[in-house]
Amino acid sequence: MKDGEVRGFTTRPGDDGMEIEEPVDSATEELETELLEQSFDIAELVAERDSYLEQLQRTAADYANYRRRTESERLQSRKTATRDLLAQLVPIADDFERALANIPADQANGSLAEGVRLIERKLAALLDRQNVQKVEALGQPFDPALHEAIALDPDNTDNIVVEVYQNGYSLADQLLQPAMVRVGNSPRAN
Repeated sequence: MKDGEVRGFTTRPGDDGMEIEEPVDSATEELETELLEQSFDIAELVAERDSYLEQLQRTAADYANYRRRTESERLQSRKTATRDLLAQLVPIADDFERALANIPADQANGSLAEGVRLIERKLAALLDRQNVQKVEALGQPFDPALHEAIALDPDNTDNIVVEVYQNGYSLADQLLQPAMVRVGNSPRAN
C-alpha cells in the first residue's frame, strides 16, 4: 500500500452519540503501533528501574545494618579487652598493698618504701580512672556472687565477712575478682 491509501475503518462516537466510521490510513496505523510498542518498552523500563531501585534500597539497608553491627562488635571487643586487662592488674594492686603493709618500721620512711607507695598510688589512680571499684566485704553479709569464702568459723550463724584475705574488684556491674574472705559471726556488743 502507498501513503494515503485506506486500509480499514475505525469507529468513534459522534456528536449525537452514534458511532461514526472513519477510514484509517496505514501511516496512522503504523504510528499507533509504534506508540503502543514504545509504551510497552517504557513500562518494561519502569519495571526494571523499580527493580534496581528496590535492590539499591535493600543493599543500602544491609550495609547500614552491617556498619551498626560491626561498630557494636568493635565496642564490645574493646570492652572485653579492657576488662581482661584490668582483671590482670587488680592482683598487682593487692600485691602492692601487701608489700606496703609488710615494710619494716625502721624502713617505712626510706626511699624504697616511698617508691613502692608512688607506684601503688599510680596503679590505684589508673584503676580509679577506669571505674574499677573495690568490693566492700568486711562486716558485710556473705554474698557468693561477690565473695569467695576460704575460711568459715565453726560456730558461724550470721554469715558475716569477718576477715578479708584478698580484696575483690568490680568494673561497673561485672566482677573482676571476688574477695577472698573468712565468714563468721558479727562481733557482739557486751
